[in-house]
Order: sequence, then C-alpha cells, then structure tokens
Amino acid sequence: MEEKLSCVAKTLTTSPIQQLSFLAQRCNAINLAEGFPDFPAPLYIKDAAVSAINSDFNQYRHVQGICDYVARNTKEMHGIDVDPDTDIVICCGQSEAFAATMFAIIDQGDEVILFDPSYETYDTCIKLAGGVPVYVALDPPYWTMNPDKLEKILTDKTKALVLNSPHNPTGKVFTKDELDIIAGACRKWDVFVVTDEVYEHITFDNEKHLSIASLPEMQRRTIITSSLSKTFGVTGWRVGWAIAPSSVASAVRNIHIKITDSAPAPFQEAALTALNSLPSYFDSLRSAYQSKRDYMINLLQRVGFEMEFKPQGSFFVFAKLPETCLLSDVEFIEELIRRAEVVAVPGRGFFHAHPSTKYIRFAFCKSEDTLAAASERISRLVDEKGYLTLF
Repeated sequence: MEEKLSCVAKTLTTSPIQQLSFLAQRCNAINLAEGFPDFPAPLYIKDAAVSAINSDFNQYRHVQGICDYVARNTKEMHGIDVDPDTDIVICCGQSEAFAATMFAIIDQGDEVILFDPSYETYDTCIKLAGGVPVYVALDPPYWTMNPDKLEKILTDKTKALVLNSPHNPTGKVFTKDELDIIAGACRKWDVFVVTDEVYEHITFDNEKHLSIASLPEMQRRTIITSSLSKTFGVTGWRVGWAIAPSSVASAVRNIHIKITDSAPAPFQEAALTALNSLPSYFDSLRSAYQSKRDYMINLLQRVGFEMEFKPQGSFFVFAKLPETCLLSDVEFIEELIRRAEVVAVPGRGFFHAHPSTKYIRFAFCKSEDTLAAASERISRLVDEKGYLTLF
C-alpha cells in the first residue's frame, strides 16, 4: 500500500534527532542529541499539574489566563499591544502552532524563506501546506546574515519568512541591524514573518532577545510562535501559542481546533503557575544555562573542536570538526557512540542550501552529573596531546 501514500509522505523520513535519542536509550549512552532537560522540572510547577488533574481539569479546555499572561508579557518585553481575546491561540506546543500557521497562510506553490542551517521541522511543515522552502545560507563562523543573499531570493512568489532567534542549531541571536534589514525586505515585498521564539528567555552574555514584531509596521505581518517547553523544562507538556493579527489568529485557531481541539487541559492549568513565576526564576534560568554552555564549550575546545562562535542563546553548541578530522559528521557520531557511549547530532541534517558535513550539535540542557559523565567519557579518547583520537 506504500504506493498509495501522498507525495509529501513519501518524501518524509524519521527524524535523525529522534533516531539518535532512541539509539542512546538502547545503548545506555549519554544523550546530548535531543534538546530536552534530564533534570527535574520545578516542583511548584509539577505540583500545579498534579493538582489540576486531581481537580478534574481533564477534558477539552481553553485556559484564557494563558492568553492574558502572554499578552502582558509581550507588552512588557517588546512594547507590543496584543488583544488576549482575539490575537492569541493556545496550541499543542510551538510545533503545532507553527504547523497550523503554515496551513493558515500558505497556498500551493507559495515560497517560504528559511535561514540555513535551520531546525528540521520547518521545511516539512511548509511542504505539508503545499509551500516551497527556499534557503538563505547564514555565513559561518558567526552565522551572519548577508543582505544581498536575502534580497536576491525574494520574489513575487515569496509568502513568508521564518525567523528563529535565538537560533537552533547555532545559538545565534539575530542583531537589531539584521532584524531591521529583514523587516525592511518583508515590508517591501509584503511578506509574512513567522517566528520561533521558544528560547526567548535563554540568552547569554547580556544579549537580549528582540522580537521582529516590535519593529515599525511589523506587528501586522508577524506571527510569533513560542511555548512553555524550553523555559520551564517541560517539553512533554505540549503547551504553546501563536500570536498574530486577529484575522490570522482566527484562521490558526480554526485549524488548531480541527486538528487537536485543545492543548492538554491539566498542563494548561499548570502553565498559569509556571508563567507567573517570579523574575528571579528567569534570572536563575539564564545563569544556570550560561554555566552549562561554558562547561560544554571548555570541554569541546579542550579536545580539539573549533569553537570560533560562542552561542548567544538556546541550549545548543554547534561545534566544527577540525580540518584534520578525516571523518564526516555522521562517521564521527558513529565512532563517538561506539567508543564513548555519547550521542550528539550530525550537523548535515540542519543544512539545505550548502550542505556541510563538518558540524556537530551538542545539547547542554543536562544535569551537572550528566555533563560531567559525558566529559569523562569523551576525555578517555584523547591522545597524549590532549586531542580526540577520532581527529
């Protein structure tokens, strides 16, 4: 019956990140591949979820308080006025918010610009909606955006541009100058911007997240997607949202209802507790992750990786294999699993415009014990000069 599958379905393959996570489980390897914390979520948030379940918040539900908070937070962080009754849609995580947005705005043949490297689900959602992904390569080692490349790729077919900042996999935070250039191009060509801002609270070295929706004339053409997952370490709760002009939000909401009806009810209730955390929570979150980032960077530099760019946000390090390494990214990961029982992600899965086989993505959203164990296992493979024998 395989021949009866849709054309899009035939092109899809299992996520390499999930495959590597499953491999880590089977091999009892340390999982630095998938971006989920292996340490407990805050107790007060978990208690709120348990209380919601015991209070029988277990049916279809829309918790308006989430929208009220998101609207208030958007105003405080970005100076944007959002109507919580009409402009916000609660979804099953950022992933569903993004997919529903693509279904809401994309027609067959519409082109959608992605900055490359990019997270794996974006192009799939675009294709499922009938769109055509078009890639603009970011320039290493600092992953800068070249305005000429962007201008050359915009056409009358361009419907939207996807902007992920802080960026997965590189950890880049787009600068104000870059956002101004993107905004100007989108105004000129009358293009939507669909953002993924799940790492908005995880930035380092005094970097600040700036939403492109806050720039002149951009709120009316921007759809922001985000979620609870990364900020509170509850990636399995699947509570996220889209923020958009009311007409677009209405379309996203209608698609969301047809696909999933509602996000998990007890976790929506617990989201209220999480979202109303004290400011000190967000400060400690950034501090803890910056410490983990520095630990991971120090480890990778010590064993010979090229670390010209230090992540400014997210919880990933995108490390370049040294020129002396004869292994591809996939071969390196295979050897790392076999000889050190540590799993990371080969970088090629994030590249489309100019495929590269020389980058490895490491997730550092792990406990101190996990990171120390990974360091110990990787360090077993160093030679007398202190570099990995895999190089």
